[in-house]
Amino acid sequence: TAATASPSPWRDAVVDEDALALISHTSGTTGLPKGVMLSHRNLASITACIAGYLPIREDDVLFSALPLSFNYGLSQLLLALSTGATLVLEKSFAFPAQALDVMSRERATVFPAVPTMYAMLLGMQDLSRWDLSSLRLMTSASAPLPVAMQRQLRERMPFARLCVMYGQTECTRISYLPPEQVAARPGSVGRGLAGQRCWLIDEQGHRLPWGAEGELVVQGDHVMAGYWQDPQRTAEKLFHDPETGRIAMRTGDLFRSDTDGWLYFIARKDDIIKTRGEKVSPHEVEQAIQRMPGVIECLVGPVPDPLLGDAVKAWVVVADGSGLVERDVIRHCLATLENHMVPKHVAFVDALPRTPTGKPTRQGLT
Repeated sequence: TAATASPSPWRDAVVDEDALALISHTSGTTGLPKGVMLSHRNLASITACIAGYLPIREDDVLFSALPLSFNYGLSQLLLALSTGATLVLEKSFAFPAQALDVMSRERATVFPAVPTMYAMLLGMQDLSRWDLSSLRLMTSASAPLPVAMQRQLRERMPFARLCVMYGQTECTRISYLPPEQVAARPGSVGRGLAGQRCWLIDEQGHRLPWGAEGELVVQGDHVMAGYWQDPQRTAEKLFHDPETGRIAMRTGDLFRSDTDGWLYFIARKDDIIKTRGEKVSPHEVEQAIQRMPGVIECLVGPVPDPLLGDAVKAWVVVADGSGLVERDVIRHCLATLENHMVPKHVAFVDALPRTPTGKPTRQGLT
């Protein structure tokens, strides 16, 4: 269905900006989902920010197959309402050909998607069957978009610009990589948003200069009020910044940065694998494997090992007829990664388990 925003008769209504607007639950990839309390100020500030940096215009047609219960999906509705753009909703992307029919018919100009959806799109043999020439912008969020997939999207859909974004349910968005920087800064998720402050901290909570590695902290009007009925986890996530006196949020995500502040995701702190006395970022191993021809998706995680404590294991989805076997993956990793990062085990699976919002998850993999 398609819906176009019209002027609201409640435009002059008085709203308490700090009042609770909604509770959005996290996907629960690292534990039980948490109820994220977002205020009217949170939603208004981040919607205006996203609409500005993309940018979204009144004549845009946003095609979204993302769940509205998912912040990335909900933000498409808020963007349409705030800019007057048209929003076309599709129930899912389970049948890509059907979704492409709708995109072509409705002359979609903006396509927000998660990496899984882009993998399905690239799996289509002949995209020329559909007239997608109206598409000017593709956006990616929710999970890291592999560099190899970014390159394929630019090659197969050169008429559309690609914007890579990073965020969390707790604040919706934290950074974006402008389309003109995607090829120049492979692997980066961009720099912080206008109107927010972000910085890196070490394990003791001390600020680090740009050019270092550490946990990302963010501060701004888009940062949540806390977790619903969970003061303990709220206190673990939010803290008072002594420099500004304002609330700041620990993301729990590790990044490296260059001296200009461009950010490169390393891993969630909880996901780091400790093997042979060394720390391994699953994301870095996944990126290396996903550069192999024939690989569609993969996840990397720890498995118990009597000698190593934990061993690195990769679960890999490959295209039909790829012919890839375990030793191919291991040889590729030996040539591109440090020895302690190379998977000891490789399992080929038909598909990766997913959260309700479509993120690949290690839960259920053995």
